[in-house]
Amino acid sequence: MDFALNDDQRAIQDMASGFAAERLAPHSAEWDEKKHFPVDVLREAASLGFAGIYVQDDVGGSGLSRLDASIIFEALSYGDVPTAAYLTIHNMASWMIDRFGSDDLRQRYLPRLTTMELIASYCLTEPGSGSDAANMRTTARLDGDQYVLNGGKAFISGGGVSDIYVVMARTGGDGAKGVSAFVVEKGTPGLGFGANERKMGWNSQPTAAVNFDDCRVPVANRIGQEGEGFRFAMMGLDGGRLNIASCSLGGAQFALDTAKAYLETRQQFGKALKDFQALQFKLADMATELEAARLMVRRAAHALDNKDPQATKLCAMAKRFATDAGFQVANDALQLHGGYGYLQDYPLERIVRDLRVHQILEGTNEIMRVIIAREMFRQ
Repeated sequence: MDFALNDDQRAIQDMASGFAAERLAPHSAEWDEKKHFPVDVLREAASLGFAGIYVQDDVGGSGLSRLDASIIFEALSYGDVPTAAYLTIHNMASWMIDRFGSDDLRQRYLPRLTTMELIASYCLTEPGSGSDAANMRTTARLDGDQYVLNGGKAFISGGGVSDIYVVMARTGGDGAKGVSAFVVEKGTPGLGFGANERKMGWNSQPTAAVNFDDCRVPVANRIGQEGEGFRFAMMGLDGGRLNIASCSLGGAQFALDTAKAYLETRQQFGKALKDFQALQFKLADMATELEAARLMVRRAAHALDNKDPQATKLCAMAKRFATDAGFQVANDALQLHGGYGYLQDYPLERIVRDLRVHQILEGTNEIMRVIIAREMFRQ
């Protein structure tokens, strides 16, 4: 087993790191403060192939692996966590169209999604069905050559701004087998949006409710067959969990590097903080936890790329461990800064706020434990 990145992966990592340093990091604090969604910068990222990382190349995608995607998202999130995280959502929605959509659907949308001429959102969660996603109540009733959608989705990144919404809605009976997937365009009559949510972090991307009131969608915009949507959603979340875990790695690595630099320069009791053994031990533990998380994420990505039957379990393990470890590393980095870490003049409080939600989205870490245990008893 070779743990080293190959030449192509190192080149991809260098490109993503360079983009993060030049186009993300210098603006991260301002975007957070002003709640600015940097669409122009997202399109620059798309020009490097980061908007269709594992979309097929015949529609403009990069055709890369899930491991490649993890490397890219970790590097990008070192510069700005919420912007990198939004790219993960756009990639998941685009992949779902590419992987399960008709050729007509692929050709209509993906060439513009991979350039981010069109921006995509993913609509699964509802006010009454968060962790219990299979209990969703948004309906899609067939009426001739159209489906009529009614209901609402909650906590949708890009809600009200995105051009394309990949939506899960109930076409059949209760449970997972009654759910289908659709592409809904912004501007469709009956599609509406709530106000932007006021959030703890992820301020540089909008989050809003997405509502459907007799919203008519062509049958041609259904992804796959009726009743397949929930399976598509769960397959998408395997990769989505790795992506958000990778964003935790990048944000936490930035926090760790920032704390290390601070310990090297800050003096107390007549010597540098780095010379206190207690703080050395703290930094060593932070680095160890982060490296263990990175290994778990890349192991799970390798499993997903190779269709390992344990991939779902490994993705849940990696997401649980990496997002918990990433938040803890960021929180410890803030503590090492003392009172300065609590100030907005320093980046640590922003990283802590941004990484906290990673323990909730793409399935809470409690649900990750449910999935892990369920998969263990299946074997």
